[in-house]
Amino acid sequence: MDFSSKLLENAVNEMSQLPGIGKRTALRLVLHLLKQPKTQAIALSESIKELREDINFCSNCHNISDVKVCEICSNPNRTKNIVCVVEDIRDVMAIENTSQYRGHYHVLGGKISPMDGIGPSELTIQSLVDKVREGVVDELIFALSSTLEGDTTNFYIFKQLEKYPITITTIARGISVGDELEYADEVTLGRSILHRIPFENSLKNN
Repeated sequence: MDFSSKLLENAVNEMSQLPGIGKRTALRLVLHLLKQPKTQAIALSESIKELREDINFCSNCHNISDVKVCEICSNPNRTKNIVCVVEDIRDVMAIENTSQYRGHYHVLGGKISPMDGIGPSELTIQSLVDKVREGVVDELIFALSSTLEGDTTNFYIFKQLEKYPITITTIARGISVGDELEYADEVTLGRSILHRIPFENSLKNN
């Protein structure tokens, strides 16, 4: 792709590094920004700059937050001893949209995937184990996507925690095998949370 401007080329190259954005789509987006008022492009760049410089990760659940402890963890009306284990903020948002869950979360920051070089140490699994060891958790709900990586992560965490006197459940398989949690409709996801099953039962079904 030949560019008449080095500035344009640099902008397209940076934009095309975003997931799902190829060079042609990046070019369309950059040209669109050039057609908009300069203030709009500046506002976009400033919001990205602030995001990178000022964003926090909740010290309790590792969710993305504007403050040290996120709104969910600091809410006194949430049930602290029930913790839902999810991959990232998109899953928190999906579950919150169902209005069927009032506990806390633990955001792993990904799933175990040796092919992608992601092992247990790259995730927040140890802080979850510490949380359980401290006795602040009565029930742990696995709500990872029903993929090979998700199931592997669930099983790894289960083996780390099986000696502790807590209930470990998993969302019911109203979510199709292989589906990502964030794409499930709210009714199906809400029912899957409400009708969760003991994790050991899911192992017997596999």
